[in-house]
Formats: sequence, C-alpha cells, structure tokens
Amino acid sequence: MPIETATQENSTIGLKAAAAWRIRAVNVLPGYRLSITCNDGTNGIVDMSALVNSADAGMYAELKDIHMFQQVNVELGALTWPNGADLDPSWVHEEISKYKTWSVPV
Repeated sequence: MPIETATQENSTIGLKAAAAWRIRAVNVLPGYRLSITCNDGTNGIVDMSALVNSADAGMYAELKDIHMFQQVNVELGALTWPNGADLDPSWVHEEISKYKTWSVPV
C-alpha cells in the first residue's frame, strides 16, 4: 500500500512552496522508489535503490531500513527524511522531466 505525503505549509510564516520545480506530493513504492509530482504537474519515479544499497551511501544508508524510508516527507518542496537526508528538488525535477524514471546516482 503506497504512502502519500503532500506539501506541508509552514504555519509559522504562512509560506507555501510555489516554484514549478518544487515537489508537491510523494508516494512510497516498493523497491526504494518514490512516485513524485511537482508543482507544475511534472511527475515520475525516483529510484533510490542503488543509493541506499551502496557502500558509499553515507546518511542515505539509514534509508535502507524500510520503515525509515517510508517516513519521507515533503518540506518546502523538497523530499526529506527524519535523519536529515534530503534530495535537491530542482535536480529531481530536472531528471524526472527528461527521463520520467530516475535512478539517483551514488
């Protein structure tokens, strides 16, 4: 069963991510993959399996724990996890725009 997270509004300041390349929603898929939708409607699959399974994963190695991986959240348009890991939303948008499915490099 996919887990969906939508963009959160920053209630303290009242700002909401509006840039076209910012991520609006994410669904967790099997195999360390994420289905994402950006503010401009661009959507696709981010495959993080090579990264989380790499010996050089750094802080992303913690995401190999599927329960940690499933805690992905969208904060101000970026994919984030509780351990501080995140992905640059402009990079995600650029790659998804070109390929629809993007394997995050190690």
